[in-house]
Amino acid sequence: MQIGTAVPTPNELDAAKHHFIQHKSIQEPYSVGTFEKEALQCLDTLFKTQNIVIMVGGSGLYVNAVIDGLDYFPKVESSIRETLNNDLETKGIAYLQNKLKTLDPISYHTISIDNPHRLIRALEICIGTGKPYASFLNKEKTKRPFTTITIGLTAPRETIYQRINQRVDVMMQQGLLDEVKQLLPHKKLNALNTVGYKELFNYLEGHNTLEFAVSEIKKNTRRFAKRQLTWFKKKQDTLWFDYLIDIDIIVNALNEKDC
Repeated sequence: MQIGTAVPTPNELDAAKHHFIQHKSIQEPYSVGTFEKEALQCLDTLFKTQNIVIMVGGSGLYVNAVIDGLDYFPKVESSIRETLNNDLETKGIAYLQNKLKTLDPISYHTISIDNPHRLIRALEICIGTGKPYASFLNKEKTKRPFTTITIGLTAPRETIYQRINQRVDVMMQQGLLDEVKQLLPHKKLNALNTVGYKELFNYLEGHNTLEFAVSEIKKNTRRFAKRQLTWFKKKQDTLWFDYLIDIDIIVNALNEKDC
């Protein structure tokens, strides 16, 4: 999954030590909870020799897992998720959305119900515990032994969307379709139920044209970017900067922060 996940280039990897880049096989089950534990262990080691560590990423859930901690849920039978995944494939996402609306109206109105992963996660907790997913949220968490400064970059929406479209075109030129072809036998894996892969799987299985598949990747990526902005704008203490701003201004702002 080199191209579709936009792995940093060799030069970028050489410029600074990176962690959690292609460190897992697609065959290995991996969750945000596991990431939280591994990231905190890594930070504990890094802070022994470094005063500052930079975390870069787009998934608000994974970011929050590290800086704030996760809400924890009881374990439920894996067969529940398997059934829900089958329902998603055979009955569609609207069926699952309506199911959540019945079982947990609060979560229905607060989580990203157009995100199949989040939707199924909420439903499996509702079904497996007999309690609403929302009832397990926002419990008191352990305070982290480090201070976090959050930086966000802004740009006009037209610019963001234009760059997303261009990014997808570049990925296709780099060989994304060939990468997806090699992964087709593993399409059922959770790691591959992601933007850039699922759309091309549909094309390779004859469900649509390549042109349509590429347009769907662009559309779904734009939707993901919109959710990212919504998530991070909820964080009141984020320092926002225009994407064209001089880097020295950002550095100066960080130096002025009381850490």
